[in-house]
Amino acid sequence: MRVIRTVKQMQKIARSLQRAGKSIGLVPTMGALHEGHVSLIRACRKDNDKTIVSIFVNPIQFGPSEDFKRYPRPISQDESVCKKCGVDLVFHPGAGEMYPEGFKTYIDVQEMGAQLCGASRKGHFRGVTTVVAKLFNACMPDRAYFGQKDAQQALIIRRMVKDLNIPVAVKVMPIVREKGGLAISSRNAYLNERRKEDARVISQSLQLARRLIKKGVRDPGSIIWKMTALIESKKQAKIDYISIVDTDHLKPVKKISGDCLVAVAVWFGNTRLIDNMVIKL
Repeated sequence: MRVIRTVKQMQKIARSLQRAGKSIGLVPTMGALHEGHVSLIRACRKDNDKTIVSIFVNPIQFGPSEDFKRYPRPISQDESVCKKCGVDLVFHPGAGEMYPEGFKTYIDVQEMGAQLCGASRKGHFRGVTTVVAKLFNACMPDRAYFGQKDAQQALIIRRMVKDLNIPVAVKVMPIVREKGGLAISSRNAYLNERRKEDARVISQSLQLARRLIKKGVRDPGSIIWKMTALIESKKQAKIDYISIVDTDHLKPVKKISGDCLVAVAVWFGNTRLIDNMVIKL
């Protein structure tokens, strides 16, 4: 396994692989790798000749009061995970390499980036789409792998790829959960045992929504009201949003029909957790 730190070197290797007729898969991450990332790596290795994992804590997707400085960066552990999983290349650039002095170009998927997480994290998805586009240009993958847990991110990246004619197939893989249902996330490390146990109410609220829809409830307001009551039964929980939106434009639906996304974001202390479920009727 090789660790690459510059865009120029990464592009040189990617071009060489393309000339040799090798397919390239990319798993973009911010490190602190967990079982969710491992599931993406496994899928990537299955589909492609070569697997690249990028590790880069992207400063431009964090707001001024968010956790950029304390975000976990266990790089030696991450490289060990990659090696164990059979990763071919780790792309691990520094911030100065990705955003050199004078950098001024950003990508903004309008409307879709202002909904859900974008409503409370201004500029977040502009940072996400910009860095992902740069990672695509550096690694030149045929396929890129993202987790369903970050559903809004995945849908926005798919839109960016379509709108800008980027020749990358975006693969969205299922959410990996801890015992008890909590979606695995790097930010779970911030939670003590009590808060982690309380945080399971997020996935429980999604299961509640599924049961209500299965019983024939089609009014989003009624479903959201019952989900809210369940989550607020945990005193430590502070809801950021609960929304039921379409999967094309992420706009709230007036009636449950077709495909929709039930999305939740909840604070536990200083830790914000997200989860979601796709409903297909």
